[in-house]
Amino acid sequence: MENLDYARLQMAFTLGFHIIFACIGMVMPFFMVVSHHKWLKTRNPVYLKLTKAWLKGVAIFFVTGAVSGTALSFELGMLWPEFMKHAGPIIGMPFSLEGAAFFVEAIALGFYLYGWNKLPEKFHWFTGVIIGISGVLSGILVVAANGWMNAPSGFEYINGEFTNVDPVQAFLNPAWFSQALHMTLAAFVATSFGVAGIHAFQILRGKSVEVHKSAFKIAISFGAIAALLQPISGDISAKDVAERQPAKLAAMEAHFETEEGAPLFLGGIVDEENKEVNYKIEIPNALSFLAFGDFDAEVKGLNEFPDDEIPPVAIVHYAFQVMVGIGTLLALAGLLFFISLKKKSWMDNKKYWWFFMLLAPLGFLALEAGWVVTEVGRQPWIIYQIMRTSDAVTPMPGMKFSFFMYVAVYILLAITVTWLMQRQIKALNTQKD
Repeated sequence: MENLDYARLQMAFTLGFHIIFACIGMVMPFFMVVSHHKWLKTRNPVYLKLTKAWLKGVAIFFVTGAVSGTALSFELGMLWPEFMKHAGPIIGMPFSLEGAAFFVEAIALGFYLYGWNKLPEKFHWFTGVIIGISGVLSGILVVAANGWMNAPSGFEYINGEFTNVDPVQAFLNPAWFSQALHMTLAAFVATSFGVAGIHAFQILRGKSVEVHKSAFKIAISFGAIAALLQPISGDISAKDVAERQPAKLAAMEAHFETEEGAPLFLGGIVDEENKEVNYKIEIPNALSFLAFGDFDAEVKGLNEFPDDEIPPVAIVHYAFQVMVGIGTLLALAGLLFFISLKKKSWMDNKKYWWFFMLLAPLGFLALEAGWVVTEVGRQPWIIYQIMRTSDAVTPMPGMKFSFFMYVAVYILLAITVTWLMQRQIKALNTQKD
């Protein structure tokens, strides 16, 4: 069990870091091209300075995402060789296409970085658009591979062998759309509110207020729209999980008993030993409706499943509550921002900027919680109902050393990125209002 535990910890730790780097790298190019477009239209030097500052951020996170993503690709083979032995030929297509998207993104980034005053202005701006589109496509393709792990398709499993492989069907598995939509919106929410919060903090400090207000409005506009759309994608995801992974749904809501007209639990403390949830708030019939569109639909409880096929209920339930709670708060914050565009006096109140500054880390916390729900909620399966995680792990001894080595590398990477971004903010603060 030691190998399995350390392999899980290493994968969780490195994926937890990479997902942040990758999401920021996906979304920041869109801030950059909007600011660049405003510069081309207005010739306001504020937008030019902001565009070049965000460009440096995009370059930093492109490199960081490439490094952390490469490490993860090695980990798949090193930690889970039995999984890759069978899954590689089936889900190789989205990974190959992701590599192509990454290649296009790298070329476009090169044009954009070195094309100032050398390329026609509109073409130069368009290469920035390509950076953003390629980044989002890379994310969608990787999530499609993860969707296959939750909804395996495109093959026949006969006598322990994977045969009659159809890579296209595997790529377009039943889970890819709902997961890709939810993840893409989550990336925009987390990055937008994170970036907006940083600029709100600089406004409170009185540093280059005009620049930071412009940056705040661009970033939070993306985040507000994504946050208001996220409940729709969440509903699509919930219905998909209810149909394909009923044990995960039951763990998300910590429902132990099968019942018709199942209530939705808000909060609560899970008691796995006694199979109950204490101190919860119940909304009658709401889970049945959210899962199946019918207030009287039957929802399977965890007691219906074998003990060795039930995920860690408390972890999944708490992560789900964190994700939904923060998502609701950020949607309300997005609505508040749109109202503030009409009530401009709100932006003169320090409490407004304090509010958005305090929201900065919450989107990433919700992002991580969502991945915990997705990955831990699938356990004990690495390929849902096909291969157990314990059967895929490497037999190589000494995994604890690999784990601590990766922890050290990723912490160093995080410190380096933080230092570089602080430098960019200081440079941006030299702008005179």
